Amino acid sequence: MEDPAPPPGGSPRELVRWSETLAAIARTGLGFSENLYERERFQEVLNVAADIKAAANQVLDVDVSEAIEVAREQDHFVQEWLESVGVGVPGYVTPKVAIGAIVGNDDGQLLLVQRADSGIWLYPTGWADVGYSPAEVAVKEVAEETGVESVPERVLAVIDGQRMGFSRFGMYMLVFHCRAVGGELTHHPLECSDVGWFGEDELPAATAGAHYWGPMAFAAIRGEDRPTHFDPVREPIWRE
Repeated sequence: MEDPAPPPGGSPRELVRWSETLAAIARTGLGFSENLYERERFQEVLNVAADIKAAANQVLDVDVSEAIEVAREQDHFVQEWLESVGVGVPGYVTPKVAIGAIVGNDDGQLLLVQRADSGIWLYPTGWADVGYSPAEVAVKEVAEETGVESVPERVLAVIDGQRMGFSRFGMYMLVFHCRAVGGELTHHPLECSDVGWFGEDELPAATAGAHYWGPMAFAAIRGEDRPTHFDPVREPIWRE
């Protein structure tokens, strides 16, 4: 006998995704519409989206249980969304863009940094900066976080961070494979607490998501030619 299908309604992570999508639609509408009636409707959608996100966060963050805390969280979401509304094209809401760099050395090791705020180990990452190409951001982040000079080789992956559970807001990450060419290993004094080179079987216990990106990273370092990874199209697109 087959297991029953999961009930409709979605997981907390899906609820967060749906709320962020609703909020993006409403904020984009506010950025393009001057009609008072439409603006009132879009602001009402923002309030509904905030209700959904706060409810989901009650499940994700079990310490948030009191009604007053939920109300404060809802107000915070709406205010944050409203403050980010632009006019016209600048008001069209799109995912934030992050850049990651898989850096390998001649010994087949991977460069990792330990985040100062969380203690988690991960390859160098950072938000895309205006005025720089994605590859330039990758090189810059590696140098700033680790002191290592690198050369980008190719794009390894284009990832939907929210879909993968890396973030609770819309975020795309472009992951580059880079080759170390010089520099001196030293961690950023504010962003990182440690930095180091690690073999495939030597990754720190607190390495984030290594089961997902690890095989892809070390295959690139070994020189294996694999196609760029991207998230498959869901069917139907919205619900899965």
